[in-house]
Amino acid sequence: MNVNFIKYAVMGVGALLLVLILNPFVVIGAGERGVVMNFGAVQKDIMGEGLHFRIPIMQKVVVMDVKVQKGEGQGDAASKDLQQVTTNVAINYHLDPTRVAETYQTVGTLAEVAERIILPAVQESVKAATAVYTAEELVSRRQEVRDKIRSLLRERLAHNGVIVDEFSIVNFAFSREFSNAIESKTTAEQLKLKAERDLERIRIESEQKMTQARAEAEALRVQKENVTENLIKLRQIEMQQRAIEKWDGKLPQVTGGSTPFIDLRSNQ
Repeated sequence: MNVNFIKYAVMGVGALLLVLILNPFVVIGAGERGVVMNFGAVQKDIMGEGLHFRIPIMQKVVVMDVKVQKGEGQGDAASKDLQQVTTNVAINYHLDPTRVAETYQTVGTLAEVAERIILPAVQESVKAATAVYTAEELVSRRQEVRDKIRSLLRERLAHNGVIVDEFSIVNFAFSREFSNAIESKTTAEQLKLKAERDLERIRIESEQKMTQARAEAEALRVQKENVTENLIKLRQIEMQQRAIEKWDGKLPQVTGGSTPFIDLRSNQ
């Protein structure tokens, strides 16, 4: 009894050790995929997240990260007007989960993808886009340049199962001479703009003053007309007042002037 128990116990421990050594189980974590190889040959079937069984010795599983990755780099190129430009860029990308087996087979691991595919594609796309624009246009049409580089990148990387999530231009670096020329031009344009704004302000102020002067002149004209009319009435009243003061009490039958007297003697 004891001999059999020991025998089975040894067999059980041996089997457990064999399982642990051969490790037939593989765990694929969140944001990962498993590439299955049978005796080194990549299989089309891809393991998703979770616990999976593999055939020891025969099968090997390579875990590939399909989460979003961030890369930064720079590309040196010549602009359309032959100015040397260094473009610093940032890119977010991830492996296509449905094509990781193909990517691993043709390129390799995620690190190898970044080194062999991402960096060369960024440099080539930056050069291709930069050559279309002048140095000044690279700055003034930065958004358009970014979109063009991103479009080129997506097209190039899609062939290797890499998806571009976002792309941005960190900055452009030009030669010292060109940077100084750009700064001088910018300063001149700002001064010109300020002068134009000042001229416009002076023109508006002048028009406002002219409008105000015309309004004041019109007010004076109306006031003058009113004063003249009132003055005439006042003079008429004064003339009538003097005529009354000079009247001796006798009523003439006919009088001249603008203030006639009524003869009432015929009614007496």
